[in-house]
Amino acid sequence: MSVIFTSAEDAEDAFYEAIGRGDLDALMGVWADDEEIVCIHPTGQRLVGHVAIRDSWRIIFANNPRLTVHVKYSVRWKGVLLDVHSVIETLYLGDEQTPHGPMLSTNVFQRGASGWRLLAHHTSAAADAVEAGGEAHCSSLRTLH
Repeated sequence: MSVIFTSAEDAEDAFYEAIGRGDLDALMGVWADDEEIVCIHPTGQRLVGHVAIRDSWRIIFANNPRLTVHVKYSVRWKGVLLDVHSVIETLYLGDEQTPHGPMLSTNVFQRGASGWRLLAHHTSAAADAVEAGGEAHCSSLRTLH
């Protein structure tokens, strides 16, 4: 039985917690059942569908047994059936004290019969100025109409 996420925020928290634990099954449990799900890693590779996305995360977890992701919310657009979150991620690998990032990520969530699920996750490298306070709309919340 899969977990039912009652909000997009709950689904997003579960996604990042699964990354932190290196839990591939929990991570994939956040994704929508739709075969058109999309994940774009910072390398720029566009992955479509469960098999491609699962394989990519399996490799990431195998090469980085301990990932910690700190997330700052930049902008959220909220709707009845769709939420879009633009976040700033900072990655820590293993026991390293030096962060990797910042990274800019967009997470798109859809509400359906099985709760909120991730449709798309797109991450790219950001300029250092973002981490130093350059985010102009930190913690902004907007409603989709």
